[in-house]
Amino acid sequence: MTARRRDASDPPRTAGGAGETPRTAGYYHLARAVLYREFLIFVRYPANAIGGIVVSLFFFGVLFYGGRMVAGQALTDSLEGIIVGYFLWTLSVGAYSSISNDIASEVQWGTLERHVMTPFGFAPVALLKGVAKIVRTFVTSTIILAVMIAISGTTLELPLLTIVVVATLSIVSVLGLGLAAGGVTVLYKQIGNWLNLLQFGFIVLISAPAFDLGWMRYLPLAHGSALLQRAMIDGTRLWEFTPIEVGLLVAIAAGYVALGYVVFQYATRRARRLGVLGDY
Repeated sequence: MTARRRDASDPPRTAGGAGETPRTAGYYHLARAVLYREFLIFVRYPANAIGGIVVSLFFFGVLFYGGRMVAGQALTDSLEGIIVGYFLWTLSVGAYSSISNDIASEVQWGTLERHVMTPFGFAPVALLKGVAKIVRTFVTSTIILAVMIAISGTTLELPLLTIVVVATLSIVSVLGLGLAAGGVTVLYKQIGNWLNLLQFGFIVLISAPAFDLGWMRYLPLAHGSALLQRAMIDGTRLWEFTPIEVGLLVAIAAGYVALGYVVFQYATRRARRLGVLGDY
């Protein structure tokens, strides 16, 4: 038997067999690819990940030992709140800087146009990359929390489900700010100093419950910080919060993500119209 010569009119062959058409990739495949990429970066460049942990612990060490020498018992009385706040701050910085820093790197590398040309759209790709960074940040921040507890000798309540849910919803609002910052980065390119300055504003937002100002609970991190303090210090479980408290936390997270998504879309479209999308 002789094989028939393949004619140009024959349907294309794929790895799955003759005549099969390629399968269309969905958002599941995109999310899996982005998460796998983040895992590869974490594995291939461990020195950078370890360096971030060391820097965070260094600043906590300065805060803890320096504050103990200066404030003494006053620091000890508020140490639990400081640890919880610092843990949330490390999560927030990772969520916020994930998109803006990644986009700034893509602009420098000249690979930003690839994200724009994907069939999924630029904004969904950027959002999923931010979510992948959050997963990575949870790992590193958990290590930082464990070392902080060991260094200070403090005992905290650690209801895993409550911490994960409350902390995730808290930093999702910051992810929305990161989306907006990423869009502004696409448009104006070099704004790193302003973006870094905003990270220190998170300290004020995390400390907002201490100010006891009702309107501040609607800002990113403020309401989530109050709930996380109650969970990790007082041992309050997720189902022990009132429906209004949980609903407000969800509404704040969804609202700021939606706002950041709109700003990102507007900024990237304006960059296209101005022809500065790939400029640096």
